[in-house]
Amino acid sequence: MTHPRITVIGSINLDLVATADKLPVAGETVTGASFAQHAGGKGANMALAAQRLGASVKLIGRVGDDPNAEGALGLLRSGGVDLESVIVDEDAPTGVALIGVDTKGENQIIVASGANGELGADDVRGTSASDAVLCQLEVPVPAVMEASRIEAAVFAVNLAPALPVPAELLERADLLIVNEGEAAYYGDAIHRGEGLVALTLGGQGAVLYRAGKEIARTQAFAVPVIDTTGAGDTFCAALVLALAEGRGEGEALRFASAASALAVTKPGAQPSLPWRKEVDAFLKDQD
Repeated sequence: MTHPRITVIGSINLDLVATADKLPVAGETVTGASFAQHAGGKGANMALAAQRLGASVKLIGRVGDDPNAEGALGLLRSGGVDLESVIVDEDAPTGVALIGVDTKGENQIIVASGANGELGADDVRGTSASDAVLCQLEVPVPAVMEASRIEAAVFAVNLAPALPVPAELLERADLLIVNEGEAAYYGDAIHRGEGLVALTLGGQGAVLYRAGKEIARTQAFAVPVIDTTGAGDTFCAALVLALAEGRGEGEALRFASAASALAVTKPGAQPSLPWRKEVDAFLKDQD
């Protein structure tokens, strides 16, 4: 099997995770939590997920010149992701995500972007061609717009977190990926281009649209939920990889749903990302 070349432009964080019996409401303090530290960031998660699933991945992003950078890059480096285009920023810290997780696997996340917020169009310009380019919105929009100019068969954007973007970006994308909240934020604008739109529905599965019309749907897989952090990033990486491999829309959607299902069965974002052989075996068991 050939390994699609995927370029990921996105955030690189160190995740500081507190797991407790319940998540706090506004003004509440919850004690008795356990603490763990994991590599994270939507861009980094997507890059490592795609690499583990069989792609050859280059990551473009920024980290700080600080001790958190090694923790943020460690699994990417050992996992074989090409980090030559990751810039060390001497003027901004490595991004940090503060994550609370309850015993049902639900989470709350606050992100301090740090160096991620300094990624610019110049950092992306001149990137060589890939089979696919995958972006999200935890880095500045100008960098994502520049990424849309990279020569690739598939240009995909996960519109997370939801924020204003040029209509041109939505129209250029071959694939937009949103959850229910993001779909409500963007409305009909995501269906005005000619590309695909993937809508994730949590426990209800996922749907694929073209020009506003449903073309594929998959049900969610029943798995024990430990931690949902990183599941959406896994879905994005798996869907882009499957499409880059030339799979049909329905098959690609099912593959992505299986990969994201496996990601919730372990704690942490990057430590939970599944390998290709695990997804293939899981799907075989479902047949």
